[in-house]
Amino acid sequence: MRSNIRRHVSGSKVQQIQSSAENGGADLLNSVHHHVDEHTALIHRAFQNSDGQPLYKDERPWVGWPMKFGYITWQTLASNPVNILLVFVPLGIVFGAIHANPTVVFILNFLAIIPLASLLSFATEELSVKLGQTLGGLLNATFGNAVSIVALKNGEIRIVQASMLGSILSNILLVLGCCFLAGGIKHREQSFNSTVASTMSSLMAVSTASLIIPATLYAAMGRSNNTDNRKDNILILSHGTAVILLILYALYLFFQLKTHADLFDEESEPESGEDDGEGHSGEGHILSPWAAGVALVIITVMVAVCAEYLVDSIDSIVQSAHISRTFIGLILLPIVGNAAEHVTAVVVAMKNKMDLAIGVAIGSSMQIALLVTPFLVILGWILDEPMSLQFEIFETVVFFLAVLVTNYLISDGKSNYLEGAMLLGMYIIIALAFYVYPDNPGDPISPLFSVVSQWRS
Repeated sequence: MRSNIRRHVSGSKVQQIQSSAENGGADLLNSVHHHVDEHTALIHRAFQNSDGQPLYKDERPWVGWPMKFGYITWQTLASNPVNILLVFVPLGIVFGAIHANPTVVFILNFLAIIPLASLLSFATEELSVKLGQTLGGLLNATFGNAVSIVALKNGEIRIVQASMLGSILSNILLVLGCCFLAGGIKHREQSFNSTVASTMSSLMAVSTASLIIPATLYAAMGRSNNTDNRKDNILILSHGTAVILLILYALYLFFQLKTHADLFDEESEPESGEDDGEGHSGEGHILSPWAAGVALVIITVMVAVCAEYLVDSIDSIVQSAHISRTFIGLILLPIVGNAAEHVTAVVVAMKNKMDLAIGVAIGSSMQIALLVTPFLVILGWILDEPMSLQFEIFETVVFFLAVLVTNYLISDGKSNYLEGAMLLGMYIIIALAFYVYPDNPGDPISPLFSVVSQWRS
């Protein structure tokens, strides 16, 4: 009896202690919230005029214009978390200008290009609000490949080719795999417009053929002793193929925007919604067209400067770190250049907006294959650089297998986390293969043609 009374009393005391602790914790939390609200109100009042309006809306020019510039700058920098890496931009430029250790220069400019690519994408999206999504996408494709253009100007053909191929592989395997995995973990099964995905995958298959044909033709002409004649023929084929691919991309834009626009309505729906996955809405843009244009030019110049130092330090990185040029161009540079797109695609996939995620991943790959790569071939033609569509046999086979697997997985219009894991697994395997892949692997097919010809004779 006494023991029961003791247990009852002790239990009551425990409950009282717990209740007082809970009340004390709630009071402490309320006090913290109250102080935070007070500080927030003070900060807001500090940036308001006597009429209670924000200072960036002040009618006095000497007050309103500087504050509006600061407000827009802050909104732009806050558009993506990766912009915190902007501190590496001046460091990369300074260390490159003073000819510091090439490894340090490479790492600093490597990190600097990530936020610059994010800001470049942000500026083109803001500009596309006025000019339209098509022209905005073309500007993004043009200005967003400053690294490849600088490498092409410096004669780094292998870097350019590897960067183009790596951008496609990272989009259709890494980005799409992350979208399927992240969305599949949150949702049991996700669906998307299979007709649009099928159209994009068919165009990707055509772009794959445009790389396979030059590679096999180069190997088939391996019996010819005139190497210069063989390269000239490949350049002629590449120039003609580039023109045809550009025409196909123009037809795709006409197909998407005019004749079959209803098929793409569902994909473009989030553009006018509340959030596009990057923290700002499609209706309310931050930059005016002029401001976006000026920002685009400034950011492009900074990207070009950082890319110049980055490309110049590649030789030292190859020698010191024993990493091939192909691995740098095919794995490292595409991940950096497309970091902002990667984050956007994964965010919208977790929100179950798979049509937009597919448009970012597959659409970006198709844009690189049908627009950027042919454009660089034509640009190389103008600059008298031997930029062609003739890739190594191993690279072409890897590209073909990646497109084949991707087309097979998106053909049913549904996705889950297992399919995402498959794509990520394949990308990691390809990355490991290119890590041990040499820059000059030789031509394994030409001896085969020679053996076949000798056997026939």
